[in-house]
Amino acid sequence: MERRDFLKFCAVAAAANEAPAIAADARPHLYSRARLVDGAGKPLQAAAVPVDRNLIFNYPYATTPCFLLNLGHAVAGAQLKTSEAQTYFWQGGVGKGRSIVAFSAICAHKLSYPTRDISFISYRAGKGGSNKFANVIHCCSEHSQYDPAAGARVVAGPAPQPLAAILLEHAPASDELFAVGTLGGEMFGQFFEKYAFKLEMEHGAAARAAAGDTCVVQALENYCRQQVKC
Repeated sequence: MERRDFLKFCAVAAAANEAPAIAADARPHLYSRARLVDGAGKPLQAAAVPVDRNLIFNYPYATTPCFLLNLGHAVAGAQLKTSEAQTYFWQGGVGKGRSIVAFSAICAHKLSYPTRDISFISYRAGKGGSNKFANVIHCCSEHSQYDPAAGARVVAGPAPQPLAAILLEHAPASDELFAVGTLGGEMFGQFFEKYAFKLEMEHGAAARAAAGDTCVVQALENYCRQQVKC
């Protein structure tokens, strides 16, 4: 699916769900088109994405993590609003079963994110621990919870807006997945400002480098040493 076809798809999806017109300042932010690949560098097929598993990749920058999730059921689009009251329409899931979604893994509250050492934020399938809600992305830093089946809408906690959506393209012929941009309230500027020293120490001049033409997808437990559960 080419980028122009993807944008056309977004418009058709919005019309099909009777969403109001998207304001100019709430349109998708398109970045470079990046193929999602596995650890061996082979294209990741949508059919191979496991259900209810935390997968992670970096996009649109080499240091900004995202969750890739297969929710196991068709996910419809949703109308959402940023902290600045800008409305936008999220397209819903992609893939044959329209069950695959992706969101920034940078919490919209205090910018907690998965690092190589520890992750306070992850997707929780079912209820567990202190979770009031099932099947949410839960940030244990301040207990913000997001519903990935509703565009990562905030369902609990102090987060002021949904997680930014990562826009995915699905190529039906090859079953491949591509990241092409974001939608909603990006937090990348604040992220780079808050963690400037840490990112520079870890990545040097590449701290703000754009993601390449491929993004490696891996399980969260392989990406970081410890996950905090709450």
